[in-house]
Parts: sequence; structure tokens; C-alpha cells
Amino acid sequence: MMRFSNWLVVLVLASCAAAPVAAHAQAAAPAPAATAPQNVIAEVRAAIAKGDFAGGEQVLAAYRKTRGTTPEALEAMSWLGRGALAAKQLDTAEDYALQTYDLCVEALKTRKMDDEPRLPIAIGAAIEVRANVHAQRGALADAVHLLQEELATYRATSIRTRLQKNINLLSLEGKAAPALEFADYLGPKPVSLATLKGKPVIVFFWAHWCPDCKAMSGALEKLLASYRGQGLTVISPTQRYGYVASRKTAPPSEETPYIERIRNESYAWMAKESVPVSEENFKNYGASTTPTVVLVDRAGIVRLYHPGQMTFDELEPLVKALVAGKATNVAARRAPSPLRAGSSRTR
Repeated sequence: MMRFSNWLVVLVLASCAAAPVAAHAQAAAPAPAATAPQNVIAEVRAAIAKGDFAGGEQVLAAYRKTRGTTPEALEAMSWLGRGALAAKQLDTAEDYALQTYDLCVEALKTRKMDDEPRLPIAIGAAIEVRANVHAQRGALADAVHLLQEELATYRATSIRTRLQKNINLLSLEGKAAPALEFADYLGPKPVSLATLKGKPVIVFFWAHWCPDCKAMSGALEKLLASYRGQGLTVISPTQRYGYVASRKTAPPSEETPYIERIRNESYAWMAKESVPVSEENFKNYGASTTPTVVLVDRAGIVRLYHPGQMTFDELEPLVKALVAGKATNVAARRAPSPLRAGSSRTR
């Protein structure tokens, strides 16, 4: 299984100060109503950064009192769960996550999941935290079962990829690598993972806009130069996002040449490698974070599932073992810690 490390990145943001209320000239003024935070998500996260969960709850309560349980409020609440999980307060994290989840489900009775982006973030985070709590209590099977049930429920929504990522973090290593879709591609015609059995494979999920992906290019080029003669193969799936430079909206006929240009400029070694272009590959592998790196051994078994950037020094010993036929599941060599919650493209 996956290398679990804490991705709950806490941003230290300044809280807004409440403006004083002028006293009445002849009589004491009534106590002012609570002022809703200007940015409830940022203010709750700022409180979490200081370990002040009670303060975060107060900020959220003031917001909900004046503005209701909006999607922004739900995302802020989800951060309380993530913060408590990072602090190893499992019971508290579970309570926050269940409250967030129940309120999201209630909201979904009158709206669709993807009417706006905040509610999907909130419910996705709540499900992740609940699964994390199970995993950290030693109930790994319960964690995976929970994620699989939620994936079945929300498969047609934007959180599908995120849920699949968390299933893969807990359970993909040691299993056969999922097949890749090759209907659309750049470069030479891709060869299936089943056909590549007998060779060690790096599957490198990347995006044209992703700086962390570009930062890995040199490491992958160096690994290929060192181990291609021993059979190492790299498959580099990507997908279209509906835009090009400066997030300018673009149809596939414009975005595909742009992807090819970025490949040639930033990944010269990739010009001779297969580049499948498919959103479905990202969904099936749970690649909601770019880059996502997957190492597959000569028997077609996943030995590493890693959302996020890796350095040459991190990858090289794993690839060396893969090439030598001595790879084991990376997660088996370390103790579990919380599921990842953020990187280049993860919230």
C-alpha cells in the first residue's frame, strides 16, 4: 500500500478583527450581532493552524448564524475534521467528519453535487477523514469498504477520482495494475500493461499546466538513461482539461497540439514514449493529484502508488529494486499515517 504522509497543509492566514460599535449618545447600545467572517474557510484554517479548534468552531458558528450552512461553511467544517485528524485527535476528527457529511447529504437533496465546487470538496474531505480514522484505528478493511460504498454512490460526480485515489492509497499496492485506455494518444502506439509483463514500468500521470510534473522530468529522464537497457519502460498518461496557457478555454482540437508542445518543451525524453490522452485513466487510477507515480513490477503488480512529486533520490532505489526483481510493497516497510490531502492538484 501507499506511503502515507500527512498532506493536511495548514495555511497561516490572518483573522479579520471585528470593528468596534459606537456607543449611543444617551443610553448604552445593545450588544452587536455576531459579524460573519469575511472568509470563513481562511479564518477556520487560521484557527486550526494555531491549534485553536474552539476558535475555529466559533468562527464557523458566527458565519452560519448570519449566512446559513452554505457550501463555504461546509468546506470550512471539513477543515476542522482534517485538522483534528492531523493532530491525531481521532474521535474529534470523526465527529467533525460525520457532521460535515450529514449536512452535505442534506444539501444534496435540493441541489446537484457539482453545481459549484465547495460542496464536493467538503463531502470528499469528510469521507477521506472517516476512512482515515478507520485506518488509523487498525480497521483497514472498514476504511476501504467505506470508500468503495461512497464511490458507488458518487461515481458519476467530480469526487469519483478523489475517492478512487484514497482507495488506491490503502489497497492498490500488491495488486495487479489496472489496465490503461489507449483510444487517444501522442507518440508511438501504446502497449498495454499486460503486454509489458516481464518489464518494470513507471506510470507517470502528468498535466500540461503542472509545475511539479515538469520538476520531475529530469529525474525520469535520468532513470530511463540508467535502466532502459534493463527493460525499464515509462508510460506517461495525461488528459485534456478544457484550457491552454493562462487557462484560456480551448476545444480538444486546440488543446491537444498544446499538450504536444508542452511535452516537447518540458519532456524531451517523452517524445519517444507513449502518452495516452484519457480522462478515464485518471479516474481509474485516482490521479486527482498530479503528478501521480505508479511503479509496476515485472509481474504486473503495483509496488508503489504515490500521488505527488518524487525526487530522483527517492525514486532511484525503488526503481533499482524493481529492475532487479526485488521490489516489495513500499507501504509494508513503514508505519501508516494519515491519507494524503493535498499536492499539485488536490484540495
